Amino acid sequence: MSTRHFLSLDDLSLDELNHIIERAIELKALHQQGLEERPFVGKVLGMIFEKSSTRTRVSFEAGMAQLGGSAIFLSPRDTQLGRGEPIEDTARVLSRMVDIVMIRTFEHASIERFAQYASVPVINALTDLLHPCQLLADIQTFTEHRGSISGKRVAWIGDGNNMCQSYINAAVKCGFTLHIACPPGYEPSQSMVDDAGDLVRIFHDPAQAIAGCDLVTTDVWASMGQEEEQQTRLRDFANFKVDHALMAKAAENAIFLHCLPAHREEEVSAALLEDDNISKVWDQAENRMHAQKALMEFLLTPQQKS
Repeated sequence: MSTRHFLSLDDLSLDELNHIIERAIELKALHQQGLEERPFVGKVLGMIFEKSSTRTRVSFEAGMAQLGGSAIFLSPRDTQLGRGEPIEDTARVLSRMVDIVMIRTFEHASIERFAQYASVPVINALTDLLHPCQLLADIQTFTEHRGSISGKRVAWIGDGNNMCQSYINAAVKCGFTLHIACPPGYEPSQSMVDDAGDLVRIFHDPAQAIAGCDLVTTDVWASMGQEEEQQTRLRDFANFKVDHALMAKAAENAIFLHCLPAHREEEVSAALLEDDNISKVWDQAENRMHAQKALMEFLLTPQQKS
């Protein structure tokens, strides 16, 4: 049986995606009741970080521990990758020592190459192109609060970055309409937009994009590695802050999500971020752990790979 990887949402069928979301909700309930299942006793997760993170490391490491397994954190200082070892060599060696690998890195081609030579499942924990694990948590959060995201309208407000592009993948996979509002010059991949067809529309006015949407989400304006562009982006995105006034143009029961970390009074107002009636960002952050537990269980359980 071939090894399954999770490099993008495209690696799952819709039925598989729905199964993972349903299982994540179930695992969350079991955790809250103190009834955690421990199917991963003796299993080891290798965590390769070329980009630093708080939520990614803690959610994977804690999730693996809750399921009975263990995790090894590997920074560029801890691996031969940081000293120029070929990716395929590291992939082959780690595959003989751990049961599953997650990678948080820059170039998407690097994780594709790693997966090509790995004999254990490989999970994309973020690349400059995509952030699919975050989308699992986002879909779980919307499902918990508002039901199925299929057929809904979603507004992405901000940079056409890896999160935005993962939302494009999710729109195609789940069948929701995605409105992307960004300043000119900050659009996501045109080929991804073209492939999504009528499901994705680009706007340069946040008020137009958000009108009638069921979910509104955003991200920082300058992602990791773009710090030198901070002042330029502050100017270019000045009219793209999500606050109560903008949210008032969304659907009456709309929720707000943010993948964090958040820069209050830049891409989101502090008042909106802390408004528990609208903002579900803390549930969203917690759901990273439960969604990833369900994903790892799916990838490591043979009978679920049909």
